[in-house]
Amino acid sequence: MSHERLERALKMNRTRFKRRTGVYPETFADMEAVLVKREGGKKKSGRPAALSPAGQLLLTLEFWREYRTYAHLGDDWGIHETTVQRTVERVEATLIASEQFRLPGKKVLRKEETVFEMIAVDASETPCERPKKTAVVVQRKEKAPHHQDASDDQCRDADDHVSCHHFRL
Repeated sequence: MSHERLERALKMNRTRFKRRTGVYPETFADMEAVLVKREGGKKKSGRPAALSPAGQLLLTLEFWREYRTYAHLGDDWGIHETTVQRTVERVEATLIASEQFRLPGKKVLRKEETVFEMIAVDASETPCERPKKTAVVVQRKEKAPHHQDASDDQCRDADDHVSCHHFRL
């Protein structure tokens, strides 16, 4: 199943692959080469990985791109959520250690000739504004909305039955 997902992703055109994974196919190939090099450099083989290096990378990129839970990714890929967590952590550590996929450091950002455009978005949560419930409102009992006034001639019909009510607003 995971092999089919990888094949489908690799068959996508460049733009769709970038939209799906967040990186271009060339960058994906460079990242995969780093992971394959790590696999080849292991001293002890241990238990074989549930996914190939390309599958591990695609899984990690899906986690980064969609930020789904490990349980959901595990269900989709057919592996346990703890395996997903270990895989993501291992791929992250390997890519960071390679130093090929790092963001620029403070010194580069502080250079005056470097111009960055920044947009700030306020996404803070605010509580719902609604009226407070007081004890009077909670304990209030409904009063009769009308009363019958037997002395009112407008309310009596020809047979002397009361036929209308007075409402208070």
